[in-house]
Amino acid sequence: MITTAVLCPHPPLLLRELGGVRDPVEALRTGAANAVRAATADAARVVVVGGHDVTGSWDAALPVDVRRFGTTHAPPPRPALPLSLGVATRLLDTAGWTGAVGMSTVAWHETGETVDALARELADAGDAVLLVLGDGSTRRGDKAPGYLDERAFGFDDRVADALASGDAATLAGLDAGLAEELMVLGDAAFRLLGAVGRVQEGPEAATLTCREDPFGVSYFVATWTFRP
Repeated sequence: MITTAVLCPHPPLLLRELGGVRDPVEALRTGAANAVRAATADAARVVVVGGHDVTGSWDAALPVDVRRFGTTHAPPPRPALPLSLGVATRLLDTAGWTGAVGMSTVAWHETGETVDALARELADAGDAVLLVLGDGSTRRGDKAPGYLDERAFGFDDRVADALASGDAATLAGLDAGLAEELMVLGDAAFRLLGAVGRVQEGPEAATLTCREDPFGVSYFVATWTFRP
């Protein structure tokens, strides 16, 4: 079963070397690293699930190739982790985790059936900490990547409230169509966390420790702990 689940964002700037001299997301990175460190302190193993173009499993030994995310040039041909898993790897390294890690991705707007099946698979496996990577809407301002869409504010508030209260049903039932219109890069990741919560009869405790939108994109850090 999942003993603890941590949700973190995966903007490229969490890879510190992309941030320049003045770190624009220092507080966000610190909050995410602290949440991962606390959750993995006594963990048996860690399972990472991040958003990506496709659903599938990944080799945790693949490198974090920062050049893929920090330049306009074509990425190098060698295999490397996608952004969400690369950020997860960096957070785990920062937290001092040296144990076993399983890694997989879920397509940005994956179907509910696939998300639910993955949640059941995670819940039925041995004890593990789940690290989920996903961003909120990218349409929270005129300079946001997706420009401004007023619906983004209500959507993100709903996600934040669900994360803070441990409302698994709300997360699991997020509108995937609306999420796609709002360019939410955590749609399936949020729904997966909610589905895990439903399978395991809800978290025993839930905390939302960080919420920011420095570039018109919503970022959340939250921790859910489950009953043994």
